[in-house]
Amino acid sequence: MKQITLDGDHLTLEEVMTVALAPSQGQELKVTISEDAWGKVRRAQRAVETFIERGEIVYGVTTGFGAFKDRIIPPEEVKQLQRNVIMSHAVGVGDPLNIEMTRAMMLIRVNTLAKGHSGIREETLRLLIEMLNHGVHPVVPIQGSLGASGDLAPLAHMSLPLIGLGEATYQGEKLPGAEALARAGLSPVELEAKEGVALTNGTALMAAIGVLATLQAENMQLAADVAGCLSLEALHGTQEAYDERIHAVRPHPRQVECATFLRQLIEGSTFTRSRDPLNVQDAYTLRCIPQVHGAVRDAVLYARWVLEIELNAATDNPLLFFDEDTGDCL
Repeated sequence: MKQITLDGDHLTLEEVMTVALAPSQGQELKVTISEDAWGKVRRAQRAVETFIERGEIVYGVTTGFGAFKDRIIPPEEVKQLQRNVIMSHAVGVGDPLNIEMTRAMMLIRVNTLAKGHSGIREETLRLLIEMLNHGVHPVVPIQGSLGASGDLAPLAHMSLPLIGLGEATYQGEKLPGAEALARAGLSPVELEAKEGVALTNGTALMAAIGVLATLQAENMQLAADVAGCLSLEALHGTQEAYDERIHAVRPHPRQVECATFLRQLIEGSTFTRSRDPLNVQDAYTLRCIPQVHGAVRDAVLYARWVLEIELNAATDNPLLFFDEDTGDCL
């Protein structure tokens, strides 16, 4: 069984894809969290408990949200507030996400929470991980994200089964959330302070869509290069436009890389033509492949760079920070 261990800092696009596709590829896979990350999760959990015990005013923990940020929540209503956050934001519409997208979103959220800045309890985070490992997939409508404000609606739908609500699929069957958990041998949790916000305030769906699209784009750019070389051969074109010297004097990095790759693909080809004074160059579509595909490579590489940061970022509000010497929450 393949195992992927998260620590909040080193999740890769390829690991997201692996977890997303595991069921459809019949691969047995287990997601875990490193012991160091669990220590950070517990530290943040204790900090939230301390806020409650002391009656400190902390946004989203002992206060309401948004326009109700100045409303102090009585201790006996803290649990209900977090439950209400999930239920009130579960208002997505449209067709459900496919299983791959749902699993990618779940994994990314787990990794974010593993950073130890969110204040979620170990019990709640373990349940989300076990849902992923047991194949309990929340039914999440595809429309409802708030963009820069986060994937509040999709993440709320993702979180409903955690508290025994909503719907989830298990072994190919769509079931009420509580029943799906029960069939997998799992039990729902009762949310405590900060947990509703920790689960729903983030960019996990946007990041999931971005990851799967970027990896697909990387495959497509490779296929485009291969198709370009096949076209060059089919049209009896010349390799001269890919000469290393041409691209060295216009050294856009991805253009240079593309030209190098094209030369490697057609090295030794007997279907391209040698220098012909009566046919000195090919059409733009053939001779400018490095320039065009190189620009595409730049765009895709930029998307990968952004996503590598976002996958390992803390994205909810508020965040908890600690003095590494004393361990005190700042």
